[in-house]
Amino acid sequence: MSKFPKDFLWGGATAANQYEGAYNVGGKGLSIQDVTPKGGIPAKIGDLNPIITELPTADNLKLEGIDFYHRYKEDIALFAEMGFKVFRTSIAWSRIFPNGDELEPNEEGLQFYDNVFDELAKYGIEPLVTLSHYETPLHLARKYNGWINRDLIAFYERYVRTVFNRYKDKVKYWLTFNEINSVLHAPFMSGGISTPMEELSKQDLYQAVHHELVASALATKVGHEINPNFKIGCMVLAMPAYPMTPKPEDVLAAREFENQNYLFSDIHARGKYPAYIQRFFKENGIKIDFAPGDKELLAENTVDFISFSYYMSIVQAHDPENYHSGRGNLLGGISNPYLESSEWGWQVDPIGLRLVLNNLYDRYQLPLFIVENGLGAKDVLVDGIDGPTVNDDYRIDYLKKHLQQVGEALEDGVELLGYTTWGCIDLVSASTAEMSKRYGFIYVDRHDDGSGTLKRYKKKSFYWYKDVIESNGESLYD
Repeated sequence: MSKFPKDFLWGGATAANQYEGAYNVGGKGLSIQDVTPKGGIPAKIGDLNPIITELPTADNLKLEGIDFYHRYKEDIALFAEMGFKVFRTSIAWSRIFPNGDELEPNEEGLQFYDNVFDELAKYGIEPLVTLSHYETPLHLARKYNGWINRDLIAFYERYVRTVFNRYKDKVKYWLTFNEINSVLHAPFMSGGISTPMEELSKQDLYQAVHHELVASALATKVGHEINPNFKIGCMVLAMPAYPMTPKPEDVLAAREFENQNYLFSDIHARGKYPAYIQRFFKENGIKIDFAPGDKELLAENTVDFISFSYYMSIVQAHDPENYHSGRGNLLGGISNPYLESSEWGWQVDPIGLRLVLNNLYDRYQLPLFIVENGLGAKDVLVDGIDGPTVNDDYRIDYLKKHLQQVGEALEDGVELLGYTTWGCIDLVSASTAEMSKRYGFIYVDRHDDGSGTLKRYKKKSFYWYKDVIESNGESLYD
């Protein structure tokens, strides 16, 4: 018997700015991603944010992505062949409102997503749509300094009202912001904030956080008014922190790190700022400016479910300088001597996923949704029986071990809606703008130098995941 419920939503996840391409087609405006040819994350905390330029540069792989814009029918057919029940994608805000602050939307952009959702419906695939996935319109970053400016709440509301009304009968599951807590570590990519990190005050940063959280609650309110059947969730970057030793100071350091992330899900799920953040605000001279109605908006419009990305765990210590630091998705931490690492230094920890699931469910008693999980690796295309393929047993091993731990969490009593692997088709890395960091079940012939035919090839993992979905997870235990 499968440990997975019979209506479990199996699928894959992508983001418009990493795979759509067509950055200047169909009336689309520029987003912050179009001017970050080396990726949207500074090399280390304290580095300058990417410089906002007037025009995109030719060496930015994200401009063309993998050309999903023109190849969506081919790609969706491949997802359907794997048996996807759900497909997570994002709407490019600047494809709907090119500058972000217009009064009227771009019809060509709206029609494109109509076409995508209709194609998904043809195969019975449920869309899971992220409203803002690291692709703030560039104009909003340049003119308003992103989410530091409260005006963005109104612009975002106009955008979400437009797409909620347009797709109210085509999309049921929505996410307000991707990895919303990442704004603390990548303020330009996550929040469109153009102030360099070393000049950005904690006051401005946490005020921007507040504006995003209010906008998220407002989107939840508007969505439920437009269609009461909408399921609207938040999305956070989940990264459990282990103490380096049983030393109480190390345990406290791990807890304080995790509170930085819990802050966002606490407000989304409970509707108010938690008590523990008040001390941090006091000690750092932060005073959040609440506009009239903010408190009530947060309290009355909590989310229907909590979704998250999970790639790795980290280790924290009271004196981290005494240990070797690791590399991870936005955050570093200390290397865990008990775990192996990927080619990009991300430590592989399947049990950490079970811990995240249990911790979030124990904390909120809300349905959960794993919307990103996967292994970035340098795949090699080889000749196979049915043509070129990739023998990615390492990816199969990674996913299998993580999904087995998901099964354990389900046995623990966690309520889980579904699982979408990150980059189910190879796409451009958000953090480094590389193609060589591949996650997909489908190999795309494109390379870091921009060469390639963009032709699609099925990897070994394509057939493996097809079996997992077909058996509703039973094949994980063969």
